[in-house]
Amino acid sequence: MKVIESLKIKEKAYVEELENGLKIIIIPKKNTKKKYIIWGTHFGSIDNHFIMPKTGEEVYIPDGVAHFLEHKMFEQPNGTNSLDTLMALGIDANAYTTNDHTAYLFECTSHFDEGLKELLDYVQHPYFTDENVEKEKGIIGQEIRMYDDDPGWQLYMNALDCMYKENPIKIDIAGTVESISEINPDVLYKCYNTFYHPSNMVLVACGDFEPQELLEKIKSQLLPKENQGEIKRIYPLKEEKINKEYKSVKMEVSTPIFMMGYKDTQTEKAERVKKHIAVEIILNMIIGKSSKLYEKCYKEGLLLAQPDFDYESNEQYSHVLISANSKDPKKVEEGILQEIEKMQKDGLDAERFEQIRRKIYGDYVIEYNSVGDIARMFLADTMKGVQSFDYIEQFETVTKEYTENILKELFKKENEVMSVVEPN
Repeated sequence: MKVIESLKIKEKAYVEELENGLKIIIIPKKNTKKKYIIWGTHFGSIDNHFIMPKTGEEVYIPDGVAHFLEHKMFEQPNGTNSLDTLMALGIDANAYTTNDHTAYLFECTSHFDEGLKELLDYVQHPYFTDENVEKEKGIIGQEIRMYDDDPGWQLYMNALDCMYKENPIKIDIAGTVESISEINPDVLYKCYNTFYHPSNMVLVACGDFEPQELLEKIKSQLLPKENQGEIKRIYPLKEEKINKEYKSVKMEVSTPIFMMGYKDTQTEKAERVKKHIAVEIILNMIIGKSSKLYEKCYKEGLLLAQPDFDYESNEQYSHVLISANSKDPKKVEEGILQEIEKMQKDGLDAERFEQIRRKIYGDYVIEYNSVGDIARMFLADTMKGVQSFDYIEQFETVTKEYTENILKELFKKENEVMSVVEPN
């Protein structure tokens, strides 16, 4: 197996790409009781238009298929549910769907081999019928309605709607009640056979494993699959400008919640890790817990907790998000804009920059204490074409000057949007 190592944190990852294209990553953590495994496919909510590798057929699928498929994978022909089977073993199992991938996972302290057998079995044996698909529509329909009533989710979706006009990232991961009504077993099998091919999948395990031994266990339980060509995904043309500046809705909230977004139009793959680190430093310097702006907003009762930050970036979309509860979102927005303008004009304070940089580096190192955090991180990064250790290894390359350039390039007023949820 190929060995990737981070000398700075003394961690190793063992990587093997099988003949069928499946990438397996094993990160050994000696003397840990917990074991964590996650198997993901590069198929998310944005992948709704593609050309099938073997037939060349151009396919449009209804919104929400990746998420629907995730729900259906646990059901077995004998009437059992693999999630229940795993839980009965005392194994904590789950699955999730994102914009760019779907994942099946479990964590345990015992019965790992039985759990591995069940995971590899149900992910490789889909079972869709007219009856069980129709039944699932009712269940997922309820989930969609629940999210429609969730202020935080609506805040996020409205921020994406402000930033993007045609990009599929603005589509709800679960789809709509109308879109899922079009899903049938044929659609699900078509997507399964295309996207659940080993060449489109990554399996990550973290725990007290002997890498070669675990690799052999996995390989012995994989079904033989013919090679398939590359999946050609079709996306709308990238949009440089934002869609709209502002969107507000009224919902059942006690105080307003807001989300500021900055659309990033430059997403060079080679620079993605370095840029991500710089953005985290910038956000913490603007309105992190130790910033002057946060202290001022807290004293004035405008913020009661540090805002949440997020930077999402892949080949199809890239943006910064800042969200919080506030009795006066407009005033907080004005404070953030003024702070950005001041930092762009005067440059970043060298001492504060170094202080925040060290804090973020510490946060990255702490992630390696949890087998679950490590495995999920390696899967998500691999799906984006990023090597997880690079966040540690490239940290020193993120200089004050580089970060100041990112501050000027990304945080432009014309790229800013604002989503607000106000009390009824």
